[in-house]
Amino acid sequence: MQNYFEIFALDTVFDIDNDKLQSSYQEQIAKHHPDKFASGSDREKTQALQNTSLINTAYNTLNNPLDRATYLLDLNGINAFDEKDTQMDVDFLMAQIEYRETLESLEKNKDEMKLDDFIESISNKIKNSIKELSAFFANNEFNQAKNLVRELKFYIQLNNKAKALMDEIL
Repeated sequence: MQNYFEIFALDTVFDIDNDKLQSSYQEQIAKHHPDKFASGSDREKTQALQNTSLINTAYNTLNNPLDRATYLLDLNGINAFDEKDTQMDVDFLMAQIEYRETLESLEKNKDEMKLDDFIESISNKIKNSIKELSAFFANNEFNQAKNLVRELKFYIQLNNKAKALMDEIL
């Protein structure tokens, strides 16, 4: 498998240059787009489709901090979501329960202001987690990054549920 970072000529690091990713993506898509091979052989057409699919997958992975972190861990032989690895910080597990209960209460009461505050709080947790991931990866602290990736996934899912609830209320 080709390294996603190499496809876009990026360093294999968490903190990427998003502008460079975007411009390199545009170059790669233009170079490999199936329309350029419309009059080519079936093999060339198939290869163009496969290349475009790989480029899109690589771009989507690197453009998303959670997916990028998960991918970096994979490159270092760590599966952040290994079902056999159930070790989690007890404080975080307790916080998960509290957050879920809070969201249930907000759903029941349909309190738009408190829900908005909740969404802001979780959004801040996401931003802080991404900053912490940056530091962990910069220092090759992959086990800490693995645990934080799990937490970040929870916060993102919780945030999505809270935003969906807000859409229902409005």
